[in-house]
Amino acid sequence: MAGVFDGFATIVVLIALGAVLAQLGIIDAAGQRTLSTLAFFVASPALLLTVLEDSDPGAVFSDNIVAMALAVVASATPSVAVSLARRRGLGDTVVGTLCSSYQNAGNLGIPIAAYVLGDPALVAPLLLMQLLVLQPFALTLLDIADSDQRPHLGRILTRPVRNPITIGSLIGVVLAATDVDLPSAVQDPLELVGGMAVPAALLAYGVSLRLGPLPGRGVPAADLAITVALKMVVQPLAAYAVGRFALGLEGDALLAVTVLSALPTAQNVFIIASRYDRAVLLARDAIFVSTIVSVPAIIAITALVA
Repeated sequence: MAGVFDGFATIVVLIALGAVLAQLGIIDAAGQRTLSTLAFFVASPALLLTVLEDSDPGAVFSDNIVAMALAVVASATPSVAVSLARRRGLGDTVVGTLCSSYQNAGNLGIPIAAYVLGDPALVAPLLLMQLLVLQPFALTLLDIADSDQRPHLGRILTRPVRNPITIGSLIGVVLAATDVDLPSAVQDPLELVGGMAVPAALLAYGVSLRLGPLPGRGVPAADLAITVALKMVVQPLAAYAVGRFALGLEGDALLAVTVLSALPTAQNVFIIASRYDRAVLLARDAIFVSTIVSVPAIIAITALVA
């Protein structure tokens, strides 16, 4: 259980540091945008490349990933339906759906998989699904929403491979599949640059908390409540139900899919929202509230399912 608290403590400290830097005037709104841009275009692609190059691409086809993928569908579908009913734009719909379905598999998933589930490799299928399927699809839709031109089929099909985060992810998977090791002159700089991704994202988030409206005041309470409920209640319940009753998972395997589906909204959803300037406050608040809620949620799931 120490891994859960250690993972949350690290995030809280860096977010608080960002808020302090904003309070002292060291980082202003322009600085926050610079941090977000750096994380999106430079640091995150490098980090994902170095993480995925050591992964097992075959793990994406396990029963675990089937349960977690269907849980994503279970939480994303109502989010899309609500957005359509309220006639929100494509960009806001995409970000809102990410808030209700995209797990913090990197910052929290790895330590929780290691210390709560006993195997850090359990989070690899979730990372692969999000980085190679969910995120490229979402970014393609956001690119379409961000373009003033009529979408062209060729440009739509090639958008995923023109996005820096997707490119970094794809290179990492190719390296893993071919078992190719990069020379140290390339690998070492990539690891150094990738090391900026999480700190830059968390600092930018802390600055946003300080300079923007207080969490819960920037978006309608009903929208925030629906988003967090879909992420922290519907998604883990769906993962448990699919895993147990449809796939016959038991014991550690069932615990793994349920706990990982109860991870809070990922920090990079805020970075994506900031990059495209869509539903930024909803992303910020959903991350804040779901992170707080996930602590008792994961502890309760561990106690009940284990």
